[in-house]
Amino acid sequence: MAARKVLIIANLMKDDAAGVAREMAAHLATLGVASEVYGSSGPPDAHHPSAEGADLVVSLGGDGTVLFAARAAARSGVPILPFNLGRLGFIAGFGKSDWMVALDFWLEGKLGLTARSMLAIEVRRAGERVAEFLALNDGVVSAQGIAKVIGLDIRVGGHALGAYRSDGVIVATPTGSTAYNLAAGGPVLHPEMDAMILNPVCPFTLSNRPLVVPGGERIDVVVEEGKRTAVMLTVDGQLTYDLHAADRVSFTHAERRALIYTPERYTFYEVLREKLSWSGGPNA
Repeated sequence: MAARKVLIIANLMKDDAAGVAREMAAHLATLGVASEVYGSSGPPDAHHPSAEGADLVVSLGGDGTVLFAARAAARSGVPILPFNLGRLGFIAGFGKSDWMVALDFWLEGKLGLTARSMLAIEVRRAGERVAEFLALNDGVVSAQGIAKVIGLDIRVGGHALGAYRSDGVIVATPTGSTAYNLAAGGPVLHPEMDAMILNPVCPFTLSNRPLVVPGGERIDVVVEEGKRTAVMLTVDGQLTYDLHAADRVSFTHAERRALIYTPERYTFYEVLREKLSWSGGPNA
């Protein structure tokens, strides 16, 4: 592979991320590949480095760092090589000790590449678009501060689904199905499926259940008028946006997908078993 440039995004709050980033940059230099290191020592936000002109984005941190890197890389269609320096790591499949071998394999074209759906999220106010976001995991419309029941009008594919009264609603990708959606009782989807999950958070009516819809659908969430509590949109658990009464938040599949390298040994079902400590049943 004739690589020109690698963007290394390092979460400096993780164990030895700065040191690994320096070692990577030095190793790439010996191979004639330029690199740029972007280090972050705080919570991920909307300000990210440009991946324009890069052949690869390396993520050094945990799954949160991958989410940040995905938003930086998606618009340019640059693949991500994620290394897990955290604890859980559903998305970041490579360990810290794997970095040199993984980079060499990438240069030799020997790594498997997965394409993950992302959400295109749009906020409209009085008919005008006021904000837009990309998300790899999810978008959540919820009350701000202490949990309070809010009213949300939900439509799927232009069809009314109902007026939900709940603590909020999660719209998740298959990749995000193992994040907040799973904690809120939603289903687990294979990360390469073409679908979205609509999952109410603590609904007032028990008949409101999680719903899996085709990826080509559009989910609209409208904040009730006359609301008595502040409402916000949270993107990938990292970005927030204040919502007003009658705001419409629309979720569709983004045109771009997140391209993420995985180890040869990676199997989603094995990761589920390991990360969630599934035993399959009691021993005989």
